[in-house]
Amino acid sequence: MQKQGISTFARGAVILLIAALLVFSGCRTAPPVKDVPAGKMPRGSKSYRINGQWYHPITNSDGFRESGLASWYGAPFHGRITASGEVYNMYAKTAAHKILPLGTYVLVRNRDNGEETVVRINDRGPFVRGRVIDLSYRAAKEIEMIGPGIARVEVIAMEKGQAKAGGVDKEVDFSTGSFTVQVGAFANRASAENLRDKLLKQYEHVALTPVRKGSQILYRVRVGRFSCLKSARKTETRLVETGHANAFAVAVDDG
Repeated sequence: MQKQGISTFARGAVILLIAALLVFSGCRTAPPVKDVPAGKMPRGSKSYRINGQWYHPITNSDGFRESGLASWYGAPFHGRITASGEVYNMYAKTAAHKILPLGTYVLVRNRDNGEETVVRINDRGPFVRGRVIDLSYRAAKEIEMIGPGIARVEVIAMEKGQAKAGGVDKEVDFSTGSFTVQVGAFANRASAENLRDKLLKQYEHVALTPVRKGSQILYRVRVGRFSCLKSARKTETRLVETGHANAFAVAVDDG
């Protein structure tokens, strides 16, 4: 009777041990799937997940063509690391795409006005429904979509030889030149003058400049004149911290 009791206990212990091992093993082999943190998309062709949606980058862009909405991103992201590992430069001709191979050159044509630009894909995005590409400030300016913010475009992957003809410049340094900080743009001149007068109490150089956009005239209020982007960004930061959330550094010749 004693031996039988020991045997029954041993069998029970073994069963409990096996069950525990299975549970432990299951926890190790099936970790929860997490979204990739914004700004930390994996490089190359590795699949990633954003907001519960999986994206699978393609390895060959030959013949790639698509139509949809383009958007653009600028000052808040300038100087941040892109998915390619490069520092984002809003004054270079680059763009973000969800699945095209990083380094791909694409022709982007604005279907509303026929304007074109050629950009190099060096980032991932945009992760907004219906949008197919996120252009740098400079590229968006070339196809005249800065004001509207979005545009209907056609995206066509290019062969390496075609990219050179498109004038894509990877090596140009846009960190030096002539810069200012735009604080606001108004259709109403009185509103622009009111902001200018307030800023003149804190800053020595504040300019109010009218600019025509189609049939509309906008009044831009800008602070300072700088010989390098770094200095302009310091003033931009100060303006944002003092309540001017929409302030951003721009090249003076931005039209």
